[in-house]
Amino acid sequence: MIARQPAGHAAIRPAPDGTAPRRAASDALSEARPPERPPVYAALDLGTNNCRLLVAMPTRPGQFRVVDAFSRIVRLGEGLGRTGSLSGGAMDRAVAALGICAQKLAARDVRGARLIATEACRAAANGVEFIERVEKETGLSLEIVSRETEARLAVSGCGSLVDRGASGAVLFDIGGGSSEIALLDLRGGMSRRLASNIVAWTSLPTGVVTLAEKHGGRNVTPEIFETMIAETVALIEGFPDRHKLDAIVGGRNFHLLGTSGTVTTLAGIHLKLERYDRRQVDGLWLTSEEADELVARIASWSFEDRVANPCIGSDRADLVLAGCAILEAIRRVWPAPRLRVADRGLREGLLTEMMVADNAWRRADAVRRAAS
Repeated sequence: MIARQPAGHAAIRPAPDGTAPRRAASDALSEARPPERPPVYAALDLGTNNCRLLVAMPTRPGQFRVVDAFSRIVRLGEGLGRTGSLSGGAMDRAVAALGICAQKLAARDVRGARLIATEACRAAANGVEFIERVEKETGLSLEIVSRETEARLAVSGCGSLVDRGASGAVLFDIGGGSSEIALLDLRGGMSRRLASNIVAWTSLPTGVVTLAEKHGGRNVTPEIFETMIAETVALIEGFPDRHKLDAIVGGRNFHLLGTSGTVTTLAGIHLKLERYDRRQVDGLWLTSEEADELVARIASWSFEDRVANPCIGSDRADLVLAGCAILEAIRRVWPAPRLRVADRGLREGLLTEMMVADNAWRRADAVRRAAS
């Protein structure tokens, strides 16, 4: 449990003659109520592959400043597709990472927090038992969210990167155990709440971990790579509402928006980064031709080549081609002249929704006005 300290009050001492001191009302109010700091919110996303925490405070309307963050690859879903349950080692890794998150949260005065778990915990036979273990050992109470909620949060988190001049977009989040896809129809204008523009959504029961474990992620031949693409296309074709944007798909006012380690990796390689830099990656546009070239280049590399690339490394070298296969499947079903890369997602969506519900930006504006 995260406790908040009550606001302090300045002591008012009596005058020497015993009477109450006479001061301007504004001075007394200022002393009794020190300037309020913007509230702090926290969002945690425990996925099939990663454990991520973001702690932030509201700034300008619709924006926030990150004051702490944590990310660790835990591979919670390792072996899940084969056994149907979370393994002991995977749970141990996740609990260790969540323990660090608990310490970070306990060190701050958090006004609101939302802690979610996604596909691995949804699919595992022992997912609920694992959540109970997490609460017992770390004090964190995680919520297993639905696939629909996951898709909505991805839209909320990435909404500011949708081209304001677009007629439509397909937003996708390639996860470890599932991949969320949302179709956004913007022909009637962009709603203030972008989730209102979702005309269809689906969650594919495949992600980089599950696909790589099924086909192998180290030595991926062109035939295996094409098989992974074809399997994902077949899953998308089972999505009955996939045609809802057909009138604009492929046109210049249509684009894809991807959020995941797959697309951020492509962006980092495109930029020839020696070290991954979120500031350069988040919001980057790739043309269809650039995406083609990047996928072909990565697919031609050996496992050792992938390990050696600073934007991939040993943690993702056996997963990146599975991610590229899912990306290629999405691009085949919804061809687009441009792909925008988002290094943001569920955590940002959680923060945005919490801050909106709590009128946080209105409060932050009031604090700024009081301080000026």
